[in-house]
Amino acid sequence: MRLATFNILHGLSPEDGRVDVDRFADAVRLLDADVLALQEVDRSQDRSGHADLTGVAAEAMGALEHRFVAALSGTPGATWRPATGTEPADAAGYGIALLSRYPVLAWETIRLPPVPVSVPMTFAGRRRPVLVHDEPRVAVTALMDTPRGQVTVAAVHLTFIPGWNARQLRRLSSALRTGAGPVVLMGDLNMGVRPATRLSRMQPLALAPTFPVDHPRRQIDHILTDDLTGLAAAPGVGRSHRLALSDHRALSVDL
Repeated sequence: MRLATFNILHGLSPEDGRVDVDRFADAVRLLDADVLALQEVDRSQDRSGHADLTGVAAEAMGALEHRFVAALSGTPGATWRPATGTEPADAAGYGIALLSRYPVLAWETIRLPPVPVSVPMTFAGRRRPVLVHDEPRVAVTALMDTPRGQVTVAAVHLTFIPGWNARQLRRLSSALRTGAGPVVLMGDLNMGVRPATRLSRMQPLALAPTFPVDHPRRQIDHILTDDLTGLAAAPGVGRSHRLALSDHRALSVDL
């Protein structure tokens, strides 16, 4: 059983500045995941050819089940607003997705505490801090019927603002403890391995640097579990993948 997580940068390739849906589908096929978490996913956006990228990924990997959950609704720079979950099924949005080749017995959406104020952040190339107001954050969980039995899998993309991502991870980890069977948490947590494991009280299934894509120095994308005994990974099988899009590498593990 292969698990993978990938921050897809809405399908954009930094090398040519384009979103190519066929290239995105090829990347998903190369990952060959049984369960796949995606972050920075577009639906019906002009910048990604009005494609449903979750649907494209589902077809490419042969997923029986898939769910897109918008964090933001509307169009970037125009009608961008927090999503509520009540939007029409084909409404323009941006968020996360979870896909599975295994049957899903139940889905749940968890909206995480937003950063309530603008926060000063320092960026490379800028001498002075910049005030940043972060986007809403959301997680989606699925109770899956897998060859390992029932497993609760969650996909998430946490804020990049230090401190607030810790608060969001604690909130999510607490909610996941009510899940059936082993729990797996996958996604871009915007923090390293040590804080991710300490705050979640979970253990890593895969250890490999994922960011930045060309010369990765940090692992901010994670596959964590609360049950290493039930979901043991063979030594050395967790790895990162340089694919033809995104500023992140994908992360996968074979169980």
